[in-house]
Amino acid sequence: MMPKISRSLIIWLVILVIAVVIFFTLISPGGGGESLTTAEVVDKIHNEGGEVTIKGTSLIAVIGGETYETRIPESFDAFEEFETEISQGKVSLNYEGQSGWGSWAGILINFLPLILFGALLLFILRQAQGGSSQAMSFGKSRARLASGDRPTITFGDVAGVEEAKQELQEVVEFLQYPEKFIALGARIPRGVLLIGPPGTGKTLLARAVAGEAAVPFFSISGSEFVEMFVGVGASRVRDLFDQAKRNAPCIIFVDEVDAVGRHRGAGLGGGHDEREQTLNQILVEMDGFDSSTKVIVLAATNRPDILDPALLRPGRFDRRVVLDQPDINGRKAILEVHAKGKPLDQDVDLEVVARQTPFFSGADLANLVNEAALLSARRDKKAIGQAELEESIDRVQLGPERRSRVISQKEKEVVAYHEAGHALVARMLPHADPVHKISIVARGMAGGYTKQLPTEDRHLYSVAQLQDMITTFLGGRAAEEIIFGGSEVTTGASNDLEHVTALARKMVKEYGMSEKMGLRTFGRREELVFLGRMVDDQKDYGDRVADDIDSEIDALIKDAYGEAKGILTENKAKLVQIAERLIAEETLEGNALEAVFNEPVPSTEPVAKAASVKKPEKGPGTAEGESKDETAVGQG
Repeated sequence: MMPKISRSLIIWLVILVIAVVIFFTLISPGGGGESLTTAEVVDKIHNEGGEVTIKGTSLIAVIGGETYETRIPESFDAFEEFETEISQGKVSLNYEGQSGWGSWAGILINFLPLILFGALLLFILRQAQGGSSQAMSFGKSRARLASGDRPTITFGDVAGVEEAKQELQEVVEFLQYPEKFIALGARIPRGVLLIGPPGTGKTLLARAVAGEAAVPFFSISGSEFVEMFVGVGASRVRDLFDQAKRNAPCIIFVDEVDAVGRHRGAGLGGGHDEREQTLNQILVEMDGFDSSTKVIVLAATNRPDILDPALLRPGRFDRRVVLDQPDINGRKAILEVHAKGKPLDQDVDLEVVARQTPFFSGADLANLVNEAALLSARRDKKAIGQAELEESIDRVQLGPERRSRVISQKEKEVVAYHEAGHALVARMLPHADPVHKISIVARGMAGGYTKQLPTEDRHLYSVAQLQDMITTFLGGRAAEEIIFGGSEVTTGASNDLEHVTALARKMVKEYGMSEKMGLRTFGRREELVFLGRMVDDQKDYGDRVADDIDSEIDALIKDAYGEAKGILTENKAKLVQIAERLIAEETLEGNALEAVFNEPVPSTEPVAKAASVKKPEKGPGTAEGESKDETAVGQG
């Protein structure tokens, strides 16, 4: 900061000096008389006489009531020049000393080049000093310090992670009242590892710990330790821990610790690279604390599986706090925290919003409330309504609506039957989640979507539930084939097929849900670098087993597709009824959707019209129409 201030002062000083010189140069002494050459003034004095005043290097003559001023040459002697006129009384000669302003102006004018050169030299030296300072501070820690006396976040600002807050309460009490623990011989955990998916509030919780304890908080990312020069990261680690000890009691928070704490010898870099040396220094510093040192290290990661075992052993990161996706009560509490201070309509029910947001993280819920506020402002409302909150759910999941997107009537029908197929199959399956909303309005990259909401938060899935998920995903493709024929199916099911394949593969390879393959897993999950690419799934089985796995996955998908086709063929009239209502209204949800499901099917089946529609033209429109269909089914 100091070099910046010094440079500013130097620049302003130079500007001030130039301004002063210009000022003194323009305002020169002498009363502002008429300016003539020295020879002209001397001739006038010889001819007419007058009053002559010598002032420094200036000659001021008053002749006939007029004032003339000129600069005197160095060899000019006024007394000798006007001696005869003075003796005759025609000229009176006076001498006055140079004024202070004039003297300073002369000095400044004479020394102006020297002043400017000195200012330039000083500026260059300060620049060099700044560069040298940056070079010398290359190994200094870049951690940002938040002082304990600033307004901070507390546990009241963190919701949905009550168990995690209870685990960290001991850390707060130790920083506030260490004597209570020392008296019992207890040793507080030196390191706490916060584990959880992105957006679950790991960084927020770390700041809340510092806010509750009212201690300095050092925050740094794991990637800020590592540089291309070997040894710099280790130097920064040493400097960070030295600063922390000087500011104890305090908290060090290392975000994304996996950037520097990866498993050594996993193929990422050499055996003595910069990252590994930095990790070794962290291990030494954390294990070198005295029992009385009141420094707590908090670290956050969403990849605990790739951390080095030495980093996780007791004495370093003693405690692991898991932050999972919030349940319905946690989601409601998070929504209340983020809605605090925002005007809400009286009809807003945050519990309803919480029920409609399974698998949402804390960051997703914060974004949801903000999107609802933006929608309300766009609609010139004074408060946030329930409609804005529910629409924001779809915006967060899929993106904004694209009603301006131009599609043909044929594509609109294909999308409608596709989504109606998802919805009808889910309605008929006993273990599928209830259908909450169907829409054929393009949103984000999706040409249409079917949203299902579980009746309760679920963490375990049965075989029957996973099979019904796969069948529901395939309902869209089955509906297209039944209505338009096998040669007219589109690319709209591409995203569905990705989900289906991934889910079936997990059932066979990870969940042990295949009778033929038995109760075992296939493939090791390790991080290796092979030919410049990251390889996660390591094959630990032979080619014959691989063929059996493929056949089991294929059998699961074929059975599910056959079941979806059977359901839709048997209820073809209802499929057409739902699709036609979708084409007319574009979106069905809640009571309106339930009414369509319960509406009696007309006796005449208007399928011929749909089946006789011309073939869709080949082109980018057909390929894009439903290529990113998002069926909101719970993940396995």
